[in-house]
Amino acid sequence: MEAAPRNPCAAETRPALWRTNRAADPGIRRHGRIPRLRRESTRGAADPVRHNGEMTESDPFRVIFVCTGNICRSPMAEVVFRDIAAKQGLGDRIVSTSAGTGDWHVGEQADSRTLDALARRGYDGTKHRARQFTYDSFTGSDLVVALDRTHERILKQWARDESEEGKVTLLLSFEHNPSVLDVPDPYYADARVFDEVLGMIESASHGLFRQLEPAIRPSRP
Repeated sequence: MEAAPRNPCAAETRPALWRTNRAADPGIRRHGRIPRLRRESTRGAADPVRHNGEMTESDPFRVIFVCTGNICRSPMAEVVFRDIAAKQGLGDRIVSTSAGTGDWHVGEQADSRTLDALARRGYDGTKHRARQFTYDSFTGSDLVVALDRTHERILKQWARDESEEGKVTLLLSFEHNPSVLDVPDPYYADARVFDEVLGMIESASHGLFRQLEPAIRPSRP
């Protein structure tokens, strides 16, 4: 499932904007950082626009999780993060979606093993339908969360400017003390691995939420 996907964002190959600054032994990033974002409104001039990270009552924070085919890891993250927000009373302040870098499964449900793993933890992923990440995904999202460094690299290559590139972050960098940075692809594995992957996603998603919450939760009068 990790074959290099076709770029849905351009008809021809563009120069990569992403450059690595990792040494041969890169170590591990600690404590993921939420980029300072300003999302341009795509819904009309009268709609509220976020300036310098400031929230408005009618402007939810939009997070998109990205893996390869959008049937295993990113649907898990989408469902988990939406559940965390709802349980913390911020379900109307956060929009959680997901997409894949490839188009192999567009329109399909999540993998049955993904649905089963979610169900075993009390989540419902049955409404999910796979889609592919496009330029509109950058425009309509405040934060683009990659499930592994392959996705992170691809997304930064597809970014059209520094603003879009700055939206891309890595899910496991939000772990308090990460020992790895890539959520492994469980596609060719068994149910046990799907459960383990879901556990990794749950833990990192809580870390991501803790970073977002102070900016998203409305201040008390």
